[in-house]
Parts: sequence; C-alpha cells; structure tokens
Amino acid sequence: MKLSTTILRRLTLVLVITFIASISTPLTAQTYDDTFAPKREFRGAWLHVIGQTQYQNMSTDECQRYICSQLDMLLDAGCNAVIFQIRPCADALYASEYEPWSAWLTGKRGRKPHPMWDPLQFVIEQAHDRGMELHAWLNPYRVTSSAKEVLPQDHLVNREPHRFFKYNGQTFFDPAYEENRQYICQIVSDIVQRYDIDAIHMDDYFYPYPNSKSPFNADKASYAKFGGDMDLADWRRDNVNRLIEMLHQTIKKTKSWVRFGISPFGIWRNISSDPRGSQSNGLENYDDLYADVLLWDEKGWVDYFVPQLYWQLDLKAAPSRSLARWWNDHILNAHLYIGQEVKRTMDTADPGNNDDDELDTKIRLSRQLDRVKGNVWWHGYWVTGNYNGVADSLALKHQSTLALPHAYGDLSIRPHAVSNLRRIKVDSQLRLTWDAAQCDEENPKETDIVRYVVYQFFEGETIDISDPQTIVAITPHRQVVISENEPGTTYIVTALDRLNRESAPVTYTLR
Repeated sequence: MKLSTTILRRLTLVLVITFIASISTPLTAQTYDDTFAPKREFRGAWLHVIGQTQYQNMSTDECQRYICSQLDMLLDAGCNAVIFQIRPCADALYASEYEPWSAWLTGKRGRKPHPMWDPLQFVIEQAHDRGMELHAWLNPYRVTSSAKEVLPQDHLVNREPHRFFKYNGQTFFDPAYEENRQYICQIVSDIVQRYDIDAIHMDDYFYPYPNSKSPFNADKASYAKFGGDMDLADWRRDNVNRLIEMLHQTIKKTKSWVRFGISPFGIWRNISSDPRGSQSNGLENYDDLYADVLLWDEKGWVDYFVPQLYWQLDLKAAPSRSLARWWNDHILNAHLYIGQEVKRTMDTADPGNNDDDELDTKIRLSRQLDRVKGNVWWHGYWVTGNYNGVADSLALKHQSTLALPHAYGDLSIRPHAVSNLRRIKVDSQLRLTWDAAQCDEENPKETDIVRYVVYQFFEGETIDISDPQTIVAITPHRQVVISENEPGTTYIVTALDRLNRESAPVTYTLR
C-alpha cells in the first residue's frame, strides 16, 4: 500500500483538505491506536549522498522534486527529523567559499550545479515547512572515497600535503595537526552561522577503519613530530578528543541552540578489553577508531549520540538487544537515540515475538529503556522505498501518532504562548489561526518560536495534551485547515522554540 501525506493519524472527523504551503498546514488524523508511542520521541532518518548517483544524473528541478518526495515519504512514515549529508569528502552540497562542490551532486568535484541552487538551503526550507528538523551531516576527516579520485592541483592536499595521509587508497586529514582541527571548525562555523540548521551531525569515521591486511601506521611521521612521551593509542584518542571539544565550543559560540550529534560505531569496547565493555566481540570505537565516546559524554561535548546498532537482535558477535541496554546504561548526559538498520531488521525473523521481522521488538526495546529517546533509520532510502513494508509498519503502527523531538537546554524556560486563537473562513475553507511573536531573522535566539503543536479534543473528552493521539498537527505556520465544525470540539495550540521547549497551552472551543 502506498502511503500519502493524507494518511489518517487519529480517529476523528478531521479531514485533510489541502496544504497551503505559505500560510497553513492541514490537520491530519490517525487510524491506529498506538498508545505505546510516546509524545516525545526523536524519529530520524539518514539521507546519504556518497555512493548515491541519482543526484548527479538529475537536473536541478528533478533533484528538488526528488528531495521533496523523500521528505514527504519520511513524514508519512512518522519521522520528524532528517539527517542530510552535506560534506561527504571535504566537499560541499552547499555554497561554500572553502571547499568545492561535491562530485556526488554534480558529477565532478568543483563543478557548480546548473541551474544554480543550494541543496542545503533547499532541504532546510523543505524540512522545516513540513515541521521536521534538519541535521546537517558532515564527515570530518575523509578527503577522497577511492584511490581513483584525482584532486585539483590547487586543492589543499596538493598545497600542504604534510597535513594529510593516505590509507587503503583514500586520503584523510591527519587528526594530529592543529591546523586541521581549526580548518574543520572553520567549516562548521561557516555552516552554523549561515544556515538555519537544527544540528551538526558526524558519523562513525574518525581514524580510518583498520584493514587486517594492512595495519594502520600512516601517521608515523606526525606521531614522531607531535607524540612526545604519549602512548600511540592514547595520542590518537587525544587528537580526536581535541577536535570534538573544539567543535562543541565552536557550535555553541556561534548558535547556542544548534545541537552537536555523533553516530558512533555500535561497540565502545568489548568486555574482553575492558570490564566496562559490552558482551560483544567486534571492532571497537576506543581501540580501533580512537573515539573515546564515553569521555565525550562525561565532558558534555556532545548533545546526542546515535550508536549504530545495525545488527540483528541476538547476533553472537554484536547482539543489538544487549548493546542497546549497554548504551542505555553508559550514556549518562547526552540524549541517546538508537541507529537501526532497516534491511537487516526487516530481513530477520523474530521467533520470540512470533514475527517475520525484528522491527516491533527493536522499537519496543528502545521505548522501554529509560535513557533512549528515539530511533534513527539507516538508511532513509530504504524507508522511502518501503523495503519489506517498513514504511507501512512505521506509519500504521509504530510511528502512527505525531511526536515532538525531546527538548534540550534549561527546561524551566518556555517560549511565549500564542494569542488570539480563533476560527476563520477563507474561500469556503475553515481555518484555525493564531498570533505569535515574530522571530528577528537578523538576531535569532534560542527562544524564537519555530513550530506550533495543535491538539484536538471532542466534547466530553478529557483534556490531556500529554496524550500523543490528540496531536493533529506540528507546523511552522500560524494556520491550519480544519473540517471539524461540531460545537464542543476543543482545539489547543502550543508553541515550540528552537530547543523544542513547549509553551503554555491556549484553548479554543467551538460554539
């Protein structure tokens, strides 16, 4: 079954009439009573560009229509955030004065889009218009994705080759160089300053993944230069730690409300390496990628983690069931979401749940763990392609209610409530509309109102805005189209600021 943007989300008489892109959002309804789904839950999806050839084979119009279709289908599946890749290989899917246009967008590194457009700006606008968050995804160190790639003569690699190393046929920034840390922070600062993103996101690639046939020693020269008396592994971890701390400071100094998220490899350390480790037997963040994730959490440098638990529930070497519990017990400060791989999840039967796939058990587990605040789907194209019915299952069952992402920052601070909530009629169309404080685009701040939540209650129904089934719209617009005109029906509207903190409710009852 192909799900559309008019999928019913609530057993009400609300009917989706139309979407007025510039001024209003339609109310939707629900057909599945999924009372287990919480009101607050991060429901993200990664949309990668590296390895995807469709973008470079499309015109600007085709790219834009394609991105819109992906966002629509993710929204249909109940997602409220998109993690979109904008810097896969020291390149850009946005207008940058520091790095060239990505070959994954145009077919050749440095070639401008024609006609000209800015994919990052476009996807921000489109995601926000749908009430979704947009997280800008960067890879910090990778410069090339294969040995075949030839960089331009004026590329930084050719101008200052000592700042880079090669391994497994790829070129990387050497994490040992302070100049590289400053450069990466400059890139991030530029993005955060110029674009209205909700978060900066980095994946699991820090030091390169090791090749068993060729042990990593490509940083031998920089270790001799900078290592001093430090143990080699400790020195490498310290290099990455310095970058993470600098990135945290850079982001918060530029815009305090922009989050910093990292999706590390799913194993910190095996218990055979450390008594604090997990019951697993695989590659380790700490020892193989030199990512000291628990230190980053302890120091408060990262706002959220999404460990990539892409394995089956009870895979012997890396059981995602027990690994989810391990991360829940060890990430004590940052928000924690679980990275779920769609294909393995939908391809693996779950006999213990009498199910053809593991989706139900994985989602229920994530909601039972007290520190886990949501899931992120790898990859989003499998969701939008409805791989083995995953989009149907999410939309009709697991993510059938609308959800707000969790709030950050000082939760005692709340945005101003809306005012003058009223019903109007425009061209025979009934709308609910309201007034709210305007954002100063020249001087944005974390308490700016960026979205609104609309709740609906029938006459005699208990007013309880903690119930996600009563949410009928999450929108950046100050109007929604309604069809319900029954006296006694009550609508409540709240405002969300940039950190997803919710205002006091304002009520309007039809008479």
